[in-house]
Amino acid sequence: MGCKQMNRIAIISAILEAPGTSQREFNDIVSSFKGIVKGRMGIPFEEEGIAVISITVVGELNEINSLTGRLGNIPDVLVKTAIAKRSI
Repeated sequence: MGCKQMNRIAIISAILEAPGTSQREFNDIVSSFKGIVKGRMGIPFEEEGIAVISITVVGELNEINSLTGRLGNIPDVLVKTAIAKRSI
């Protein structure tokens, strides 16, 4: 009998420092993880040329880390993730 991965709740925070060039790739990656995405909020700072995005996810650690890693590899995108210690 294999080990069953437990789901965790996490919040992924991202700052897009050049949303004009990074937002399409960012959205495509988030869409490819739609099975674990539970909510998303974006705030454009148009005058400053920056966007702030918060994504709530529920999934296995490897899924959350994969999404975070892919988003963090986009140029001009800064990503931080907070993962609940407790499994659900």
